[in-house]
Amino acid sequence: MLNVTVLVSGGGTNLQAILDAIEEGKIRNARVGAVISNNPGAYALERARKHGIPAVCISPRQYESRDAFHEALLAAVEESQADLVVLAGCLVVIPECMIRTYRGRMINIHPSLIPAFCGTGFYGLKVHEEALKRGVKVTGATVHFVDEGTDTGPILLQKAVEVQKGDTPEILQRRVMEQAEWVILPQAIDMIANGECEGLA
Repeated sequence: MLNVTVLVSGGGTNLQAILDAIEEGKIRNARVGAVISNNPGAYALERARKHGIPAVCISPRQYESRDAFHEALLAAVEESQADLVVLAGCLVVIPECMIRTYRGRMINIHPSLIPAFCGTGFYGLKVHEEALKRGVKVTGATVHFVDEGTDTGPILLQKAVEVQKGDTPEILQRRVMEQAEWVILPQAIDMIANGECEGLA
């Protein structure tokens, strides 16, 4: 049974998609063992608690330095005995010490078809604002392994979503979530949990 620790910063819609997929049997041989947020107000923590999952907040504001925060974050993940770390709307820059420890065992969901609209500064609505500004006809989401770069790790899964006339960033964001993010993130976890994924360290 793969023990999954999910890192979040906000509402936790991707976390909910994971929990629903486990309950529906779409994710096999995996469980969410812990949820960690950098934001004490993240609704994702409440979602976790409703499912009886240990949920903790480790905020940079609690620590005197960034290094101390990074050490605490890594310690919390290690304490959760994570086999797989999933960044699901996590807006914290992951420290190198954690990337080294969980290389090949940490994945992220990004709301575009990488390499488009990714890297530093591309998160949340900003991704969809840029996609609409550029006039792309197709966007989507990507699940990738985490490395030292920003959205540069090996790609695991991608799913395309059509951009429609009259889309606003908010409407497009919702469609990408529903048609891509909430589909491929559970799928990726299921693949890893069942040995159907190449490149896992």
